Amino acid sequence: MEHFIIKGGRSLAGEIEVSGSKNAFLPVLAATLLTAEPCQIENIPLIQDGENALTILESLGVKINRQGKKVLIDSSGLNSFMPPAEIIRKFRGSILLAGALLGRCGKVTMPYPGGDIIGSRPLDVHLEAFRALGAKISETPEHFLKIEAPKLTGAKITLSEISVTATENAILAGVLAEGETIIKLAATEPHVQDLANFLKEMGAKIEGAGTNTIRIQGVKKLHGAKHTVIPDSDEAMGLAVLAAATRSDVLIKKIEPEFLDSGLEKLKSMAVNFELGENWLHIKKPAGRYQSSKIQSGLYPKLMTDQIPPLAVLATQASGASLIHEWMYEGRLGYINELIKMGANAALLDSHRALVIGPTPLRGSEVKALDVRSGMTMIIAALVAEGESVLNEAFHIDRGYEKIEERLQKLGADIVRKTS
Repeated sequence: MEHFIIKGGRSLAGEIEVSGSKNAFLPVLAATLLTAEPCQIENIPLIQDGENALTILESLGVKINRQGKKVLIDSSGLNSFMPPAEIIRKFRGSILLAGALLGRCGKVTMPYPGGDIIGSRPLDVHLEAFRALGAKISETPEHFLKIEAPKLTGAKITLSEISVTATENAILAGVLAEGETIIKLAATEPHVQDLANFLKEMGAKIEGAGTNTIRIQGVKKLHGAKHTVIPDSDEAMGLAVLAAATRSDVLIKKIEPEFLDSGLEKLKSMAVNFELGENWLHIKKPAGRYQSSKIQSGLYPKLMTDQIPPLAVLATQASGASLIHEWMYEGRLGYINELIKMGANAALLDSHRALVIGPTPLRGSEVKALDVRSGMTMIIAALVAEGESVLNEAFHIDRGYEKIEERLQKLGADIVRKTS
């Protein structure tokens, strides 16, 4: 099992680039299944979830040619609608294959997806969307999902909750459906917009992506396309918080400022000293004390749930009491207990709320990554803390962050990967 050894308590300096978006790459990758023509995807993040997704496509007969941060995908040889169970169960984003395979093959059989243990995320909203388009859904004796629709027909879909992946699945299934599909209460996140942009490059007719109502006019065929994945706004925010919490001077490059509005407002409210450019964010050494704040997730363009955990570390260094309110997932605040091991003055109020009082010095300790975002949170905490920390279960971090220790080492961070 791999882990990180991190020695903290020092300021960092230098430049770091943001990777392509994990949450955008996975639906874009699924969308390549909707055409028999080759697609070229650039700025892909070199992360474990992405590698798992590519492996799944290969198992279905898709030809994959990896070229660094570019991948060439030819799904003309697609020969299966049953992705391998052992990989599907590794990450939640694999559910996006359902909409794409349903659109291309008219059927899909797959296990329930796995991923982070951060709370209950039932698939009801996905299945409701598929049913609206004419699909029949059952469960095999092996407890696999079986979704069949020899003919998909456009429909009005009102999602029972504003779910990003359900919105993406409805789009993936709807672009080749006959007639018009209207998705109401659609998610508006940047990665939903990126998926829609890619599909339009492939010939899909989509309007309203980025709003709560998306209209799709079904087409009979999609063609191949070239697409560049958007920057990862969650990673950008994590790196910004890392620089601020360690009182560092760091230039974060290749960002998309439009997707960071709420995050930057939160940094401003906590008295983080920064300058914003066209595609860069410069975190400067603090001009005074960091200030406490209410840190609450919401529906985009509000502060996104994946951006909340790192801010809890900054709250430990801020003056006053900060309330962390994670309204979406009831199991996501486990990282608070890990921060307490390091000396944070914090407490869980209930399954959705925590209180952090600062400023409090953190000390090196043995902690663990509980999921992708809490893993980055604990890296930040360990870099803030005095002394040495051991961060176990590094595989969670590899799922969403590309070669994170190598990139942070270039900023002067004392972080090494070890195998136990």
